[in-house]
Order: sequence, then structure tokens, then C-alpha cells
Amino acid sequence: MTHRLAPNIELLFTEHGDYHDRVRAAAAAGFTSVEMWGPTGKDAPAKPKDLAALKDALQETGVRLEAQLAEPRTQFMIPPKDHSHFYRGIEEGARIAADLGCPRIVVQGGTGFGGRKRQEQHDELAGIYTRALELVEGSGVVLVLEAVNTRVDHPGTLLDRTADALDVARTVGSPQFGVLLDVYHSRVESEDLVQVLAQAGPLVRYVQVADAPGRGEPGTGSIDWAATFRALTAAGYDGPVGLEYFPTVPSEESTRHLRAVLADLGALAR
Repeated sequence: MTHRLAPNIELLFTEHGDYHDRVRAAAAAGFTSVEMWGPTGKDAPAKPKDLAALKDALQETGVRLEAQLAEPRTQFMIPPKDHSHFYRGIEEGARIAADLGCPRIVVQGGTGFGGRKRQEQHDELAGIYTRALELVEGSGVVLVLEAVNTRVDHPGTLLDRTADALDVARTVGSPQFGVLLDVYHSRVESEDLVQVLAQAGPLVRYVQVADAPGRGEPGTGSIDWAATFRALTAAGYDGPVGLEYFPTVPSEESTRHLRAVLADLGALAR
């Protein structure tokens, strides 16, 4: 199995200018995919995009936008629980994704509500996402739910383990809803990747990577990337891999270690 690497153009190739310029720079560096955060920049640190120019760059280069973030960021479990902004945002996001040829929108769970059972909050969240899927039906967009670590980056988050995201995804029970496995967040939470993948099966619809500790490019931390990609292959994952890290060196240079690892494994898509 081979994987397309998708640099995050919020973090990589920023030295080349605006977002559409970053797409062209990624293409020049040999990438056929990219990812980004929110398209309209409602949530910092994402910034507004010139969507027409971005679309032109994607079409001109043949680069595929693999994923974008849902907007606005919403605290689903915190009163007064008005989700109308989220629902309007997911409809707008789906229209933008369809126009840009992006197949995935990344969603998250927000902060948990202290003193309330976790399972009750999972079930409520599943209901919210079920409604969101109804609103984007027919768009061709898949929603992928990301768990983020609470130990370092997101204190108080409701979904801090991949198992939490899987629980919600199973309750939603739709082929248009899956899980984003972020290797960095998983590692920070001390998850066993092989066990996580065994539990997840086909529910993993997207993967992102950064090294840990530090969230730099692969090769700057302690994660065994050859073992990681052997585990992904063994689990049957053959989709794209988002590069969502904070580079410590120029963008193209920051990708060399992981590209070399995948090339050695025969797993780097061309």
C-alpha cells in the first residue's frame, strides 16, 4: 500500500506567500495533495483564504485538497448549547469543499462538561453529527472526527483518546462519518497504535502525523515512523496522510525524513 502525503498549508510552505502560492510550492516539491484548516478563517489561527485563487491553484497543479476544518469552533457540551452556528458553518463548509474538490471535513468534540458522564456527552455529540450529516447529504463530503490530546495541547477536551472518537463514530453509524487518527495526539495520550488500529478497522478515514514530543516534523521526536506505517499498512489503511506539524527547518527539507522512510517501505505514492 502507498500513501499520498498532504502538507498542511497553514504550517508548511508558508515561506512562499499566500495559500494558493503554497499549493504551487507543494506541487513543485513533488506533492500531489495538501490539507488546510478552516477555509474562511473564522477560527484563529486559520486565516481567510482567497477561495477562487486557491481553486485555480489546485486545478492548475492537479493537487488535491484532502481535508479542511469545520468552522466555527463550537463548544457543544457547554450551555446554552446553541448549535445553529455550527450547522450553518457545516453547510457552508460542505459547499466550499465540494467546489474545491475536498472530500473530507474535520470535526472535533470541544470541551467536556465537568460533572456529567462522558458516555452521555458522547451520545449527545453523535446526535449533533447525525444532524450535520443530514444537512450535507448529497455533497459527497465525509465528516472525520478527530480526538486531540488533553495532556499537552487541549486541556479539558471531551474526546482525548481515539477510542472516544470511535465510540461516537459507531453511534453515528454512517458511511459518511469516520475517524481521523492523529498519530501525534495518540502518542501524547500513550495509546498503543496497533491496538487502536485493530479496534478502529475501516472507521479510520484519514491520518495526520507530527512527531512527539514537540509536534515537529517526523524525525525530530521519538516516534518510530517505519513501525507506524507498517502498522497502518497491516490495518489496511491506504489513504492520504496529512502533515500537520510545526517545521523546525524549511518546509521541503522538513519532509525528507518521512519521505525517505516511506520510500524504503515502498509506501510512498508518486
